[in-house]
Amino acid sequence: MSEPDDGADDLPSGAAAGFIEPVAMEDDPAELFAGDTGTLDVDVRRVLVRLLQRRFLLAEKSPAQWRTLLENQQIIESRLHDLFVRLVVDHDRGIAYKQQVRSAESDVPILLRDDPYNRAETLVLVHLRTVFQRERGTGETSARVDIEELEQTVLTYFDPDDHNLARGQREIRNAVQRLVTEGLLAEESAGRYRITPLVEVVLSTEKLTELNRWLREQNEVAS
Repeated sequence: MSEPDDGADDLPSGAAAGFIEPVAMEDDPAELFAGDTGTLDVDVRRVLVRLLQRRFLLAEKSPAQWRTLLENQQIIESRLHDLFVRLVVDHDRGIAYKQQVRSAESDVPILLRDDPYNRAETLVLVHLRTVFQRERGTGETSARVDIEELEQTVLTYFDPDDHNLARGQREIRNAVQRLVTEGLLAEESAGRYRITPLVEVVLSTEKLTELNRWLREQNEVAS
């Protein structure tokens, strides 16, 4: 007498049945160091580390890493979410950056340290954002500034009783150097800089308006 047909042969298998297909051992990612249990490819790991290390990832400066980010965005976002960090990808500007998740409902541990801009850096940023907005408003695709122009403008907001011009210039040049390091400025020649679209991310139109209002009030008090 034949065994009854329990229909087992007709059941779906693998992913169709809701199970993950086993992966052959030879297809597992190779260990990158002793005891490595990571599952990401080395290029994806590098992008993840880059995002944690730097404030921004720029498509223009790092096209290969930008491509890796877009191809693996979901898994990179997931890994960052595990750390209570949000990934923002601005496709139009070619910029990716991270944000600390904050919640009033739950106790979220803070990973990212706020590193605010000092006074000179803020003043330089305001001028750069103003120039960038003005040039874009006239149809220009890029905006540039000279260090002498920056110094002349920003020094007008310094204490008029402080006659140490060299110190003020040094503060401004240090501010410029930080903004170059962070990718908001790109030095094209000695003392000549291109303002990158990052300035719009760092300083929104609303924040620019607020800061300009504050600067006008400060000047009125000083005069």
